[in-house]
Amino acid sequence: MSKANKPVGVRIAFICLTAAILSAAPALAHVPERMDRIVRTSVEANEFSGSVLVARDGEVLLDRGYGFANREWLIPNDGDTKFRLGSITKQFTAVAVMILNERGLVDLDAPVKTWLPDAPAAWDQVTVRRLLAHTAGVPNFTSFDDFQARKALPDTVDGLIARFRDRPLDFQPGEGRKYSNSGYVLLTAVIEKASGRSYADFVAENLLQPLGMTDSGYDTNAEILPRRASGYTPSAHGVVNAAYWDMSIPQGAGGLYSTTHDLLKWEQGLYGGRLLSPASLTLLTTPVRDQYAFGVFAVQAAGNTTIAHSGGLDGFNTYMAYDPVRRTTVIVLGNLNGLAPDSLGASLLGLAREESSVQAVTAVEPLQTFVGVYDLTPTSSVTVSLVNGRLRSQITGEKEVELDPGSGDVFSLRASNARLTFTRDASGAVSGLMLHRDCRDAVARKA
Repeated sequence: MSKANKPVGVRIAFICLTAAILSAAPALAHVPERMDRIVRTSVEANEFSGSVLVARDGEVLLDRGYGFANREWLIPNDGDTKFRLGSITKQFTAVAVMILNERGLVDLDAPVKTWLPDAPAAWDQVTVRRLLAHTAGVPNFTSFDDFQARKALPDTVDGLIARFRDRPLDFQPGEGRKYSNSGYVLLTAVIEKASGRSYADFVAENLLQPLGMTDSGYDTNAEILPRRASGYTPSAHGVVNAAYWDMSIPQGAGGLYSTTHDLLKWEQGLYGGRLLSPASLTLLTTPVRDQYAFGVFAVQAAGNTTIAHSGGLDGFNTYMAYDPVRRTTVIVLGNLNGLAPDSLGASLLGLAREESSVQAVTAVEPLQTFVGVYDLTPTSSVTVSLVNGRLRSQITGEKEVELDPGSGDVFSLRASNARLTFTRDASGAVSGLMLHRDCRDAVARKA
């Protein structure tokens, strides 16, 4: 009997036996397929459209587009589709500032009034370092009541600063942390004043060109930009074209566009030491307050290090993360508004870590973070509990079993070939899990 003529049950049994054999090996060759399945689950639920890339230690594990870059012309997304990055831009701005610092042009502890002499007196302690870490207290102009009405109107850096310069600080500089796009508009001004170049030109010449990122740059509405994705948003009547956002507004807080292919070059170049000295790179990725460093979150959780940031503009949501121990990159660029890029990114990072041989040291206290109920379907769930320092899981209608720790956020169900891979959101909190057994993956979100 030829393979093509084997009964379906025989073929499935053969596939499952092969998967079981592979699951015992250090490298799980089927992980890319599992990654693709979890993304397709989100696509089929009409929660995600975009491009995804996962790479570990120089090897690309997943590189695919999903859905359409243009729904009206049915043009598919792929690794060369250009997406607006939103706040992923902030790490580029932070690196630009660090480059200027290395050149002696920007002192991180100098007040912003060094470059903006007419700054209000309330900004005397607003330093570059505090702007980078969102600890300056400058109010966030994108949260103002009039922002939605003004986001479609063109403006300049000076005009944007005028929107918030006379508002009271949210807190005294250095005494708190609150996310502020205004702070990164001020850093845009610092870059331009210190370098004598426009923000777009400085970033292109000093960050993008050295890394060969030819499909990245500062977005403009007027430019004819090949392979640029259109942005979409859900509505009560289905998916619609996203609201217009004039790209003079986000500046260094969120104005760049790129592709998954180019962003892999970014991660490899930045963490490969091609842009910054080791000391500057360490400073860039060391948390200042509430796990935020300079332009990125740097999260330590369950024995893992995750350097990540997400982004959002009308029509676009994005996520990019890097694990420096495993040299793993996850990039999810979406052109349909929603939370899917964050959740997919955390899940894909968990799957990439599952394949790694790096073992996490897990103490009793961190195990508590996995405890909870995870909804598989409207009528079934996985309940994870902690008993005498050991995790246990119980699937609806089945017996409770003990979980044996594996690598990072991966646990195996004792006396079976099944595994649980816990997934995390962009902040590093456990937000869901993937149950893998009988050659199938089931995705569950934490209730």
